[in-house]
Amino acid sequence: MDGPRPGSPSNTDPAVSVSVVLPAYNEADTIESTVATTLRHLGAFLDPGTFEVIVAEDGCDDRTPEIADRLAADDDRVHHLHSDERLGRGGALEAAFRAASGDTLVYFDTDLATDMRHLEELVTRVDSGAADVATGSRWLPGNVADRPAKRGVPSRIYNGLVRVFLRSDLQDHQCGFKAITRDAFESLEADVEDTHWFWDTELLVRAQRAGYEVVEFPVEWTPKGDTKVDLVRDVLGMGSQILRTWWQLSVRPRLSQRVGLVAGAVLAVVALFLMTQYLDFGAVLAEMREADPVLVGAATLVYLLSWPLRGLRYRDILAELGYREHLGFLTGAVFISQTGNLVFPARAGDLIRAYVVKARRGIPYPTGFASLAAERVFDLLTIASMAGVVLVGYTATGQTAELARTLVGAEGAGRVAVVVATGVGLAAVVAVAAIALSARSDRDLVAGAVHRVSTDSYADFVIGVIGRFVDDLQAVAGTRRGFARVGTTSVVVWTLDVVTALLVLAAFSPGLGAVELVAVSFFAVSVGNLAKVLPLSPGGVGLYEGAFTLLVVGLTPLGPELALGAAVLDHAVKNLVTVVGGYASMIGLNVSLTTAVEESREVRDRGDEAPELD
Repeated sequence: MDGPRPGSPSNTDPAVSVSVVLPAYNEADTIESTVATTLRHLGAFLDPGTFEVIVAEDGCDDRTPEIADRLAADDDRVHHLHSDERLGRGGALEAAFRAASGDTLVYFDTDLATDMRHLEELVTRVDSGAADVATGSRWLPGNVADRPAKRGVPSRIYNGLVRVFLRSDLQDHQCGFKAITRDAFESLEADVEDTHWFWDTELLVRAQRAGYEVVEFPVEWTPKGDTKVDLVRDVLGMGSQILRTWWQLSVRPRLSQRVGLVAGAVLAVVALFLMTQYLDFGAVLAEMREADPVLVGAATLVYLLSWPLRGLRYRDILAELGYREHLGFLTGAVFISQTGNLVFPARAGDLIRAYVVKARRGIPYPTGFASLAAERVFDLLTIASMAGVVLVGYTATGQTAELARTLVGAEGAGRVAVVVATGVGLAAVVAVAAIALSARSDRDLVAGAVHRVSTDSYADFVIGVIGRFVDDLQAVAGTRRGFARVGTTSVVVWTLDVVTALLVLAAFSPGLGAVELVAVSFFAVSVGNLAKVLPLSPGGVGLYEGAFTLLVVGLTPLGPELALGAAVLDHAVKNLVTVVGGYASMIGLNVSLTTAVEESREVRDRGDEAPELD
């Protein structure tokens, strides 16, 4: 928000008991008549001096600010709260409620779609103490609402999803006609994360969960103007916010560290069990016992060599973002975060790295996440490139049909999982590739793509989120030097990862030619790591082995027992090196893994800077 303007709310008028907020974004054609109608209806049932009307003008680019200034200057009951930039509908309402003087906080949409004859009932229900929150409803019996199918059907689906996933008792969460006590608002404000269209839904849901009295009453409602389902707002925006709130309220409170560890271990065991249903597990162990220990040891050393390179790559990424640190420290930070990914599900270890570099070197938490995001982009692009090179090779040698049978064949349910995992991984690669191309382009490709599928103002928020990521990636990939250094190191890192798998596979004396051994190792490692994009188990245990095994069996004459033995041993070597290096780094840097992941989650959720480690 900018500085005080004439007519700005002061939050200091003790006589005012009711504050009505009108969220306004480019409402030049209607705001004057809306304010006049609001004042007239408030004056009909409230004493003079006991109410105020606040125009919460949200970064408008039309004449709304000018008109709101004039209205505030002409009538001391009217105030204008201005923002130079878009806060979002929810953000504008929060700012206005904080600045308001009344203990009863009211808002409704400026198009006055809800009949203003209901205003007295809305205000009285909260002002009298009968309810903590009151909301109009277009779906309760007794309402009068002209709702064409293109409005009604999406609304019913949305409200149904909110009731099912968020366990709300209300019928209508979207009606822009609500009131809340100041005490309830102030207690809920910090927990409501959305700043746009989902804000009031989240407020209603959290109010119910907190035990506040929330009442819903039928209203007469007439749509103003046309509408349509918007992909970004309705699907990506609302849908993602429902899932986010469901996770926070219903899932995360039940996920202790112990539960996470147990669940991850169970998933890994189940995955391995399913793979062994068609195998002789004794034969798998026999194959592993016959593996050449010298080659397994060589594989371990090769994989160990990749870790300083991971630290070097991370150093180069941070340098492009304006921070220079010692290679040893950054290698340790990478070790710790990757160990965390082996211990905790959903790649929670990534949170730890940003936390460690903040706590130990003062690198801002957002920068830590930006560096991780850039690293993941290069990882996915490198892995995809490796798979693509091998795929071209298979095509050139006429083995495409064999590869297709491997991926989509009907022998066993495990292949279905591989196909799904590969599809998810490739979708992720396509997404990051598009973002990377946007970062390398002078044109705003992200904004152009989003605006082609959405005209809603919520699209601007989506663009802003992606844009911040692209800006951070631009700092790394936007220069030839940075792109070349990080890209080259990524290729070397993942080549050593493949060489590790190649040596492990060679330790089983598979009898493959050198070219075939190299090709299948590259492809198996690539697809195995793409399968790990699915955050279903700590470190992708089970997913990696499944993808690796099925590809080796499908592309070579090797039996499944040998292939699975090689996959398990390859992943075990890599995980052992990671864990040993991780725990050594934890000792050296005095980092507690469980404390770090718990506190880093809290910091991420708050959006604050990370506190210092103990």
